[in-house]
Amino acid sequence: MDLELNKNEDHNRLELSKLKKLKTKIALGGGKKSAQKQKDKGKLLARERINYLKDEEADFFEIGSFAANEMYKEYGEAPAAGVVGGITKVSGKWCVVVANDPTVKAGAWFPMTGKKNLRFQEIAMENRIPIIYLVDSAGVFLPMQNEIFADKEHFGRIFRNNAKMSSMGITQIAAVMGSCVAGGAYLPIMSDDAIIVEKTGSIFLAGSYLVKAAIGEDIDNENLGGSKTQTDVSGVIDDRFPSEEKALDRIKYLMGQTNMEPKTTFERHTPIEPKLELSEIYRYLPIDRTKTYETKKLIEVLVDDSRFEEYKANYGKTIICAWARIEGYNVGIVANNRQLVKSAKGEMQVGGVIYSDSADKAARFIMNCNQKKIPLVFLHDVTGFMVGSRSEQGGIIKDGAKMVNAVSNSTVPKFSVIIGNSYGAGNYAMCGKAFDPRFIVAWPSAKIAVMGGEQAAKTLLQIEKSRLNKQGKQIDEKEEKNLLNNIISKYDAQTTPIYAASQLWVDEIIDPIQTRKWLYMGIELASFSNIESFNVGILQT
Repeated sequence: MDLELNKNEDHNRLELSKLKKLKTKIALGGGKKSAQKQKDKGKLLARERINYLKDEEADFFEIGSFAANEMYKEYGEAPAAGVVGGITKVSGKWCVVVANDPTVKAGAWFPMTGKKNLRFQEIAMENRIPIIYLVDSAGVFLPMQNEIFADKEHFGRIFRNNAKMSSMGITQIAAVMGSCVAGGAYLPIMSDDAIIVEKTGSIFLAGSYLVKAAIGEDIDNENLGGSKTQTDVSGVIDDRFPSEEKALDRIKYLMGQTNMEPKTTFERHTPIEPKLELSEIYRYLPIDRTKTYETKKLIEVLVDDSRFEEYKANYGKTIICAWARIEGYNVGIVANNRQLVKSAKGEMQVGGVIYSDSADKAARFIMNCNQKKIPLVFLHDVTGFMVGSRSEQGGIIKDGAKMVNAVSNSTVPKFSVIIGNSYGAGNYAMCGKAFDPRFIVAWPSAKIAVMGGEQAAKTLLQIEKSRLNKQGKQIDEKEEKNLLNNIISKYDAQTTPIYAASQLWVDEIIDPIQTRKWLYMGIELASFSNIESFNVGILQT
């Protein structure tokens, strides 16, 4: 057993190491040459700006670092979608910080840049926390303008959110640290405070070349929309500063003036470290994602004092529902149990599959947590709902709908951690991205898809064979095997955590030992928002 656990640990650490190497590469942005050009102008890089701004002892929880990974190859890639951002503390206050990366196509906006920025604003709006924009962008990436300009979730939604956040009383601070062009110029001006860096910062609806083409006026960019023009002449910007550091110091001052009081009190006790080392996580996650393992051991690694109390422990055993504490906060845990279990009727149930009894139990537990205002943590390792005649006749759809309904109408903060598989309707029932978790993160062992690669491939193979048969064609055993392997390879490539993170289906891929920190941060942020009363809607009990 120890040998198998050691193999698990070696494999999981290797997968984590690969992700860290990719993340380091992504952090280089547009590359060393492009970075040096910024340095030669006296500018800090995007991550340097954030590091200078945040409190020295504060963690930076980066969001979307893998966004757009390998997505725009024909245009030369857009690491992190050309924008760096996340959650941290500035002057002791939680906030969202967003920094354009001018080393990536001069900070131009790709479709995923827009999606990522909207996610940052969503976090600020949902948690009622300040958002800081460090602006340095050439505007929309014109070759892809049709994918970012006019739709509901495109570029314009950002300015709509600026206005909505203002009406909600959410502080917005913007620093123009480079180019700020065209429609993008509205973002800092729709913020509560707008400052600019002298010489390098500029803001205008149209640059000098476009002004010349449009109305024939000859003027340089500095006189058109430089720091002096936009502070002393137009009054568009509040103040200008001689360096980026001075501008960032001003933001620290402004954040220090911001009053932030929690609106919801989540009971917190003295945090107790788990009895098990966090690194034990690597040992319990099997290399083969179809293998069973002790899910309860993983929970013990994550919760305070490694203690939790199960809800209906002997009923609906393929889902574990439990009360515990994480960093002192009370939480309700909903976790897919990956062990083979025996039901009360004596039937063997497959681990990681949601049966009628487990769906019914989870729905009731979620309702219970809402009644008590206890945040929910979902730990995904689910292959879906049970299928077959017995399940259908037993009402699996009805019981699954109960669980989905409870998740949908849940008003307490919800957090999803994808530790293994997250397939099909199981992803929905376990509070996947479509069900608005406050944060959703993945471990390197995660897989997200409508079903597993092998099952999907066999289904697709049958469809392909049927199509060929209708055309009077037959394929031999070798061709069938090659076709199956090609389908599996393509399908599996789209189920990896990197692929999910590149699409922003998850906020971030994290080191499993950082899970407690992420959940603590999420609950802390949620305390600044109001929690509405729980209404179960059409949920049948």
